[in-house]
Amino acid sequence: MATFRFGQHIIKSSAVFLKTELSFALVNRKPVVPGHVLVCPLRVVERFRDLRPEEVADLFMTTQRVANGIEKHFQASSLTIAIQDGPEAGQTVKHVHVHVLPRKAGDFEKNDSIYDELQKHDRESEDVPSKWRSEEEMAREATELSSLFN
Repeated sequence: MATFRFGQHIIKSSAVFLKTELSFALVNRKPVVPGHVLVCPLRVVERFRDLRPEEVADLFMTTQRVANGIEKHFQASSLTIAIQDGPEAGQTVKHVHVHVLPRKAGDFEKNDSIYDELQKHDRESEDVPSKWRSEEEMAREATELSSLFN
């Protein structure tokens, strides 16, 4: 089975639902909301400023495509699209990645609480692997999502 590098992690291709020339999109092992996915450059680059212009273009075109599909598929009315660029911004994986989160009215009591959840979700999952989704569950979601983009 092919794999992808995601910073210090190896991602099985079964969790990836879209691959372009320079980017890939994967399901999240501990989503903040249903449909929370990630879009990454194929080349492992820690900070956004270190991406090449063609990587930035592909990353954002892919993010836009993924965001449109995710919003429709999860029947959301909005999206939160975020990059945590550096450790003080909450980045825990040393690989540029864009969070795409489908949003619905009332999904958080305070709308901006989503950022608090993003800030802590990876750190908590590092401490409690039992809260991660199974590889099988992630593969099922990736298969479902891949049908939106083929």
